[in-house]
Amino acid sequence: MNILVLLRHGQSQWNLENKFTGFHDVDLSEKGVEEARQAGKQIKQAGITFDQVFTSTLTRAGRTARLALEAAGQGELIDTMTFHDDLRERDYGELTGLNKDETRARYGDEQVHIWRRSYDTRPPGGECLQDVVENRVRPYYEANIKPLLDDGRNILIAAHGNSLRAMLIILGVETPDSINDAEIPTGQPLVFELENGAIKARYFLNEKLAA
Repeated sequence: MNILVLLRHGQSQWNLENKFTGFHDVDLSEKGVEEARQAGKQIKQAGITFDQVFTSTLTRAGRTARLALEAAGQGELIDTMTFHDDLRERDYGELTGLNKDETRARYGDEQVHIWRRSYDTRPPGGECLQDVVENRVRPYYEANIKPLLDDGRNILIAAHGNSLRAMLIILGVETPDSINDAEIPTGQPLVFELENGAIKARYFLNEKLAA
């Protein structure tokens, strides 16, 4: 049995300000820092230790990984973390930096919902989730992460809402039709227990610890 943990970065400053963030490199808010540390404390409480950590090249994800590892008592892994552009958030194109409520007022709720949640409709100048899955995350996962999981390693991926939603599709636990209902809150470790490459359990760590 080995473990894969998906960790969405803690709340960022633009999450707090309700802006489309995408590739823009913003830092964690004060709440986001605490969320990252709390995630690490939960990982420590659960007795989960990692062999390798993957994260995106954006500050909010890398800092979340570092804070979580420190709180989990696994700070020795920080120097060996793997950073890659393919794990970045979805590119929101011309929506980047816009306030989400103001964008709804301008374009209408339905259009913004399509841009945010449609699997294969791109926002102007940006990526749809299908692009994230097929062009970035799936090739990177299959080449760099899956072989380690198949070898029985415990892996942490600290990334973003959409790159982790892409992971849910790649892992086969969600489909393009069901992914809209899959929410990954900031700073909440999502654990997959694997046996011989097959997923045996999936749960949010805070819910498991509280049970």
